[in-house]
Amino acid sequence: MKPAPFAYARPGTLAEAVALLGAEPGAARILAGGQSLMPMLNFRLAQPALLVDINRIADGAVLRQDADGLTLGPLVRHADLLRHCAAGRGHPLLAAALPLIAHSGIRNRGTVCGSLALADPAAELPACAVALDAELDLVSPRGTRRIGAEAFFRGIYETALAEDEMIAAVRFPPADPNWRWTCLEVARRQGDFAIAGLAAGFCATGAPAARLVAFGVAERPLRLAAAEAALTARGSDAAVATLADLDLLGGGDYPAAYRRQVLGTLLTRAAAALGAPA
Repeated sequence: MKPAPFAYARPGTLAEAVALLGAEPGAARILAGGQSLMPMLNFRLAQPALLVDINRIADGAVLRQDADGLTLGPLVRHADLLRHCAAGRGHPLLAAALPLIAHSGIRNRGTVCGSLALADPAAELPACAVALDAELDLVSPRGTRRIGAEAFFRGIYETALAEDEMIAAVRFPPADPNWRWTCLEVARRQGDFAIAGLAAGFCATGAPAARLVAFGVAERPLRLAAAEAALTARGSDAAVATLADLDLLGGGDYPAAYRRQVLGTLLTRAAAALGAPA
């Protein structure tokens, strides 16, 4: 199939892009990497009146790391961030998650902010953003507002973005050297979306602390607060037991009980890898 007819604009600045969104609220879509949008256009699952191509906006690919953490502009590709992390910078959770995203061709074009804006519940980066308490700068003709990742994701392909807003930047806090991180998932094939996945962190320095965010099992990244408390107080077996209380997605080849079992296995493996008590 081919896309439905649409108008096309290629602004040169972020302000111009936002003005175009404001002129066509609800009818315009942002094109950055296009790895999800283009198939949706071809299948006519998305039929925008206007496509706003931001690939030429100035400073869109900013990737800055300083004492305040890591800041990524709307054109930072997965591959850009992966290279940054591979050089020993970035954040260890992002370094663990990025190689799991699809394949090299998609990582070369797909953008970090685009993945967050899409809010696929089986994607790795939304879960990482929640696990790391990332913040997103949302810009519109009305100005800029900042929102935490946990509040940003609301459901399957549903976020806090208004119809005239786009993500101008995502900010990850600096890595704490006392924390260890990993990202694990089970997918049907390498590069497929996760059937179940887990972004996990553990700190054994001082009072033990944990951060566990599941993906692929609920309508949005799922913070496992009860499992975090159980892991630090009683160990991984107790943490896995708390999963019985979760209402998980299910159906078809992957019923909720199966996803729960897989998630429990991932939690056990993550705890062992991070040095958490069994």
